[in-house]
Amino acid sequence: MKRRENALQTGLHGQISFVVNDAHTARYMGSGSRDVLATPMLVAFLEAAAQKAIALHLSENQQTVGVHLELTHDAATPLGMRVTAQAELISVDGRTLVFHISAHDEMDKIASGTHRRTLAQTTSLDRMLQKKHKK
Repeated sequence: MKRRENALQTGLHGQISFVVNDAHTARYMGSGSRDVLATPMLVAFLEAAAQKAIALHLSENQQTVGVHLELTHDAATPLGMRVTAQAELISVDGRTLVFHISAHDEMDKIASGTHRRTLAQTTSLDRMLQKKHKK
């Protein structure tokens, strides 16, 4: 798919759906003792939804990095249930992108919040990581 450079605008949407499996659970992740969707996994899927919302609107040398997340995870989701994670770009301020994020399972709204990402030049980020790796 062709990218459309510099077309970041509010209203862009991204969505990821998945079925909760063993690797997504709090027990597996070590963040709890139950076989329910772990908050860290939910966060990863919400970030992926935000990335999906803007992926086609970044230049080849741009990427975003997550810098802040505010989330309420209000309902447990058991193994085998489908979850849909959504992100909508609600603000673009220079390099800062703000998303409204939410997730639903087959029964309930399970989470909502905001997520902030910063635009970065891929080459600059790679140089910084290489420098850090050498230390």
